[in-house]
Formats: sequence, C-alpha cells, structure tokens
Amino acid sequence: MSARAYPDRPWVGVGVVVIRDGAVLLVRRGRPPRQGQWGLPGGAQDLGETVFEAAAREVREETGLTVVPRTVLTTVDSVTRDADGRVRFHFTLVEVLADCPGGGEPVVGDDADAAEWVPLAEADGRLEWAEARRVIALARAVLDTSPRDGHTAGA
Repeated sequence: MSARAYPDRPWVGVGVVVIRDGAVLLVRRGRPPRQGQWGLPGGAQDLGETVFEAAAREVREETGLTVVPRTVLTTVDSVTRDADGRVRFHFTLVEVLADCPGGGEPVVGDDADAAEWVPLAEADGRLEWAEARRVIALARAVLDTSPRDGHTAGA
C-alpha cells in the first residue's frame, strides 16, 4: 500500500463545499499537506467507499456535522513537492457540493485544528490555496442557478 507522504501513486481525496446562510464551512488543517491553513473539509477516500460516502464521512469526522452531498463540482490535482523537487503529496481531489440540512455549529474533530462557518465575504481572505477559492466560486455559481426546494438558492 502506498504511503500518503512520498507515494508511489496519486491518492483519491474529496473536498466538500457546504454553504449555509451566506457562510461556507471551513477547517484549519491539523496535518500536512497544508497544515495550519484554512480550507474545505475533506480527505482521502477509503476502499469500497463512494465519493459521496467519503464526503459525508470526512465532514462528520472533521466538524461533527451531517451533510448530504448534492453534486460533483470539479476535480483538482494537488501535488506538493519537497525542496529537492520530489513529490511529497499527490492527491486527485473530487470536489463535492453538499447541503447541511440539520444545521448546527461545527465541533472540531479528526485532523482539523479548527472548524467554522465563515462569511463568504471573508472566506477568500482565509484561504491561501487558490484552488479552494475557485471551487467555492463554482459552488456559488451552481447554487445561484439551481432550483432547491422550489426556489432558486442564492449564496
């Protein structure tokens, strides 16, 4: 089995965008890669697990919240190299849009240091990784154009 650090193949991971009441769910990563940075909840997909199952599990593990995945937004390549140029981490991330029907406040768990609902107007300022900002923008575009519960859901 390939290790996550210095792998012999890419790992499949999921990132989950959850937007509620004008805020997006963000976590501060407690482990590499991107340790200490704010980002979307997510992580590696387990063997035998669907992408949507992985998305729901990762959000539950990192924030304690229950989400219902809606759609795949995009895929993102995340390749981190060390000082010698060797691939330290390589993830192919499937980015998923999910709803949080039960609401609630996040409770930090698993490999996150913090978890918060961050106002959309402030999210870009917290996110160092440009791909996370791009994926949230994609999610907002989907929400702005898709009917939900009989109405158009604005983000």
